Amino acid sequence: MPLQSLDAPSRALRLALAIPLCAAAALFLANAGRPVAAEGGDEKRPPAAAGGEGEGAPIVERYLKNVTQLTFEGDNGEAYWSADGKQIIFQSKRGNLEFDQIFMMGADAKMLRMVSTGRGRTTCSYFAPDGKKIIYASTHLREGPAPKAPEGSHSYDWSFDAAFDIFQADPDGTNLVRLTDAPGYDAEGTYSPSGKQIVFTSQRDGDLELYVMNADGSGQKRLTNAKGYDGGAFFSPDEKKIVWRASRTDDYRALQVHLMNADGTGEVQLTHTEGTSFAPSWHPSGKYIVFCSNRESARNFDLFVMDLTGQNVVRISENPSFDGFPMFSPDGKRIAFCANRDPKNPRATNVFVADWSPPAGWE
Repeated sequence: MPLQSLDAPSRALRLALAIPLCAAAALFLANAGRPVAAEGGDEKRPPAAAGGEGEGAPIVERYLKNVTQLTFEGDNGEAYWSADGKQIIFQSKRGNLEFDQIFMMGADAKMLRMVSTGRGRTTCSYFAPDGKKIIYASTHLREGPAPKAPEGSHSYDWSFDAAFDIFQADPDGTNLVRLTDAPGYDAEGTYSPSGKQIVFTSQRDGDLELYVMNADGSGQKRLTNAKGYDGGAFFSPDEKKIVWRASRTDDYRALQVHLMNADGTGEVQLTHTEGTSFAPSWHPSGKYIVFCSNRESARNFDLFVMDLTGQNVVRISENPSFDGFPMFSPDGKRIAFCANRDPKNPRATNVFVADWSPPAGWE
């Protein structure tokens, strides 16, 4: 989602639909998998207290304990756990990179390294459950220059880059294989818990819809059929359901959380807010969903949990600036998310992890 506004919520929302805004990076394929920091990763100083922009004292979090900042450079988003809970994969625009690229690091922020090609735009990375493969979307095969950003607007505005396709690679970035080659945007892929399928977003049929394919790219099949954007989908732990973000209007910013059966039937809308609710994912128990929303404050996004009916909603973050892209660790004891919480650089989006202290009744 390329956005024109330069404030922190805008940059954070740019990641919401995961379409980076920039022209091609000038790094070489040989950079894939090369460490960009010594052991210790981004941690150039002790993790900051979980304060927000303009706050002089640390925020007291009721449900997120031991909040720890993992990245300290550039803008970072969509941080997802490996199945063993030891690594995190995410996208980042940092240093001399002109675009977001895919990075991997330990859950302790050590051994940070870039695993994408360094060319083109990249977004939406994810680990295979067995840890032997990763997927991400990239435009590195594009011929010619990347489209320029829209001009003359200071409000949210974005486009979906038709050069995005989904690629699979070894965790170090080698053995890159293209999984999608349909005309139009293909991105936002995640594996099913068994690793047998990938759910993703494609514009191949003219509208932004959800599709599913086998892990090798075969058997691509459309799941959704309603006008409007559908994306950011995750299978439930038992693989019977899919949760995702969708807009059923011409305004792709009007996102709400939806749920359906894994075969595309039984779609229901779980959130019905005036603002934006997006980036849903599952607790490993399969009993509830975590997501981010500005439902309580138009200028601030926080993290929430809700049950599978969408009726019982609890706010779980207390930060006065952006918190988004939450994902529980495989054991359900921790949560990774992206936020504007660094007091020394509150306009940058960084990756954080916290211990999960669930509200009463949500254990």
